[in-house]
Amino acid sequence: MKKRFGYALVGVVLMLFAGFVYAWSILSAPIAAEFPQWSNAQLSLTFTLCMAFFCLGGMAAGLLSKKIQVRMNVRISAVLFLIGFFLTSRAQSLPMLYVSYGVLCGTASGFAYNSIMNVMPQWFPDRQGLISGVLLMGFGASSMVIGAVFTAVTPDTVGAWRTTLLVLGVVMAALLFAGSFAFHTPKPGELPAAGPQTGAEAGEEFTPGRMLRRSSFWCFFLWAVTLSAVGLVIIAQARGIALTASPAMDAGTLSLAVGLISVCNGLGRVLFGALFDKVGRGVTMALVVVSFALGTGLLLLSLNGRPALLIPGFLFIGLGYGGGPTMGAAVTKRFYGKENYPVNFSIMNLNLLVASFASTAAGGIFDATGSYTTIFVLLFGLIAAALVGMLAIRRP
Repeated sequence: MKKRFGYALVGVVLMLFAGFVYAWSILSAPIAAEFPQWSNAQLSLTFTLCMAFFCLGGMAAGLLSKKIQVRMNVRISAVLFLIGFFLTSRAQSLPMLYVSYGVLCGTASGFAYNSIMNVMPQWFPDRQGLISGVLLMGFGASSMVIGAVFTAVTPDTVGAWRTTLLVLGVVMAALLFAGSFAFHTPKPGELPAAGPQTGAEAGEEFTPGRMLRRSSFWCFFLWAVTLSAVGLVIIAQARGIALTASPAMDAGTLSLAVGLISVCNGLGRVLFGALFDKVGRGVTMALVVVSFALGTGLLLLSLNGRPALLIPGFLFIGLGYGGGPTMGAAVTKRFYGKENYPVNFSIMNLNLLVASFASTAAGGIFDATGSYTTIFVLLFGLIAAALVGMLAIRRP
């Protein structure tokens, strides 16, 4: 049973690298410096495509999970990352950037994410919420940890990002391929008892089609879509929000401020995963909504003459955004069972595909107005919709 903790450590490391796609705000800065003719909205579309193909890659991995070993899915991710980062490092046009980073790297991240989140929780039937949170912490902390390394080793010259990204692609592919050997479904006798269970975990299993016919799925999906949209908009616009709130902020402080979203994203995944195990779904989902509401309110105040509230705003947004994926993983398994979990989980993650268009829309709104006021009004509307979806959920 001890080896499961070793497998979990491998899973966290691989999720840490696979989550680099969330560091788009860090990577987009040197790209924008090299291509100043590309607008904010055009660059934001790269992140939108990346999130969309992240969802599609996860669905493809879920469908393949019953036909090939999960370690093969991880190796597919390694190959896609290598090709994607290589082509991104050679990109000279928006279409090439969209295909290389948006399509290939997004798909690669989805393959790794779904595969690891499929297998690793099976080793921890006694701590489903916590292990999901720990794994997702690695994924969420990537833009802070790997993003900080990327920034530190990249010279401050136009085009220097290309070499760093290529090296990162090679390292990431090697780690994913090596780590893939740690992934396999546990055998009888290798696991501890799961303890008392109810609902789907007690024996009731839902096929994807049956899950899609449940109002509980669509209410949770609404909750996830709206809050994911809020988080993705803030993540994509974090640097601009920070500089608008505090124009005199130096580069080091700016990187730290933006990076705190990533740190709290990771912490939120563990925190809300543990809360799910202790207090259940309803209270945990409500606390996620509260975190988003507080964060959005503080950021709006920071843009209106109170820059000291910028950091607390980023902290609450990061915590809330970390809670969403953790709840998606835990609720999918608890509500709809483990037999069809890889596909059901990938369907649940399609909320990011829908939500990803919000970051592009926000970029377009900012280009048109030059202000974040309209964007924040829309964010509060999304949070209100999430509250409605949460209150309407009834357990299958």
